[in-house]
Amino acid sequence: MEDQNGTLRVGVIGMGPVGQILAVHLKEAGCHVTVCDRNKERVELIRKEGLHLEGKMAKQQMPDEAFDTARELAALKPDVIILAIKVYHTRAVIEELLSAGDGKPYIICAQNGIDVEEPVIDMFGEQRTFRMVLNFAGNLARPNAVNVTFFNAPNFLASVDDSQGAFAERFAGTLSSVHLDTVVVDSFSLVDKVWEKTILNSSLSALCGLSRLTIREAMEQPGMAEIIEHVIEESVQVAKAEDIRFGDNFIKLCMRLPAQGKQPLPVLAVDMMKNQQTEIDHFNGQFVKYGRKHYVRTPLNLLFTNMVLSHTKKGAALDAPEPLALAGMFAIEGTGAIKEASAGGHYVGVDIGSILHQDQ
Repeated sequence: MEDQNGTLRVGVIGMGPVGQILAVHLKEAGCHVTVCDRNKERVELIRKEGLHLEGKMAKQQMPDEAFDTARELAALKPDVIILAIKVYHTRAVIEELLSAGDGKPYIICAQNGIDVEEPVIDMFGEQRTFRMVLNFAGNLARPNAVNVTFFNAPNFLASVDDSQGAFAERFAGTLSSVHLDTVVVDSFSLVDKVWEKTILNSSLSALCGLSRLTIREAMEQPGMAEIIEHVIEESVQVAKAEDIRFGDNFIKLCMRLPAQGKQPLPVLAVDMMKNQQTEIDHFNGQFVKYGRKHYVRTPLNLLFTNMVLSHTKKGAALDAPEPLALAGMFAIEGTGAIKEASAGGHYVGVDIGSILHQDQ
């Protein structure tokens, strides 16, 4: 529960780039911050050294507690819990939170994809559920450190049924007070922004994963760029049928990626390289689902969805390029993906969905 002095008690589940960036800023803003990650080695490192942001944001903070189970975090009865985890872990995490007691905090879904909040709504209800669209990105420099590559303000936040505007404003104001500018919008506007971001993610993620091309390499090849544009056009037709609204020249903006800086592999592509489960069902798979609902054909989204699912089920991981030694880690050359040198290490890609908001 909220401290007597009014301090907001926040739990952050998932210590990837998104979770770490949010946790650092919330702690800087004066919140009581408890973090959780199932990687016990990472949790121990956070307890000893705290969290560090580098690159575009240079700051560090020590969270108040760090646990490796959601149940321990829930036992502290935070006011709000942020989910910064893979979508396919959401239901299991929510069940673990509920098993800790009868308290029901607010839940903020800081995840990518369409309809990712549905498991939370099923178990906590619409009045306790929020959704964020984030316009920052980064990759892990170390297990407890993130290299922030950009932040193109603002982020967006909404109560999914628009019933909790006061808390949304408080939370957004807390982040904005430490220069992680966040704006509250109504739930319908947020859905538009979710679809906008997912369209761009879906146009590039599976293609890069199957071809092993970085975002820039894919965009620089005319044949690949043509496929990307057709996927965007197909997805936009589905969005229009669902009454999703975009601004002028949306497709042209999607195709106008930043002219400067390296563009790494998308997160989904990196997951494919590790032969791990992906979030394809909430990317291209959602356009297939909504296309069927509205009788809009989606052959490209169906192709990418089934190819990624088939690749994952077959268990045939793509061979990664030769790694380069980098500060005790391994970096996949030209991709920005990081592999931990320790046993059980993993690659970490970057989110690309907020690229529409980058300065041109």
